[in-house]
Amino acid sequence: MTTGHLPTSRMISPRMTNGGIVLACLGLMMAALFLQEVDGLHPCPLCISQRICVIAVGVLALLAFIQNPARTGLRIYASLQGLAALMGAGVAARHLWIQSLPAEQVPACGPGLQYMFANFPFLEALNLLLAGDGSCAEVELFLGLPIPAWVLIACLCLLAVNIWQICRR
Repeated sequence: MTTGHLPTSRMISPRMTNGGIVLACLGLMMAALFLQEVDGLHPCPLCISQRICVIAVGVLALLAFIQNPARTGLRIYASLQGLAALMGAGVAARHLWIQSLPAEQVPACGPGLQYMFANFPFLEALNLLLAGDGSCAEVELFLGLPIPAWVLIACLCLLAVNIWQICRR
């Protein structure tokens, strides 16, 4: 017999929550790969950075799902996932900012990812990757919003779920 109420946090276990996060991250990566392989939208450096953050959240959630830690472990996993989601949101916000710039203020296109990591020290290559370039300024819409806006929304939702995981009793 159902009461018509939403499930409480006691009914939604941390393991179920982490499983849901894994599925959400898988869905986001499948959407990104669909847009890349089927629609032909090639990812820019900031898109790759956002993907890395979403993958990090998913991997951490998968580890938490498998391990099913006690309260302290759950909070550590949720904190790390929240940090990765926050980083993804930050990169997505920067991406949106670059897309909002007038054409004359858009950064010049930089070298490719393989070239950067093959020819620059790691930290310098990472800095170039996160800086974005001219290809990051191209606006592609999905359901009326730029794709980085969807990533920002998704990362903020992942962050909110992980904050809830940290605060739950």
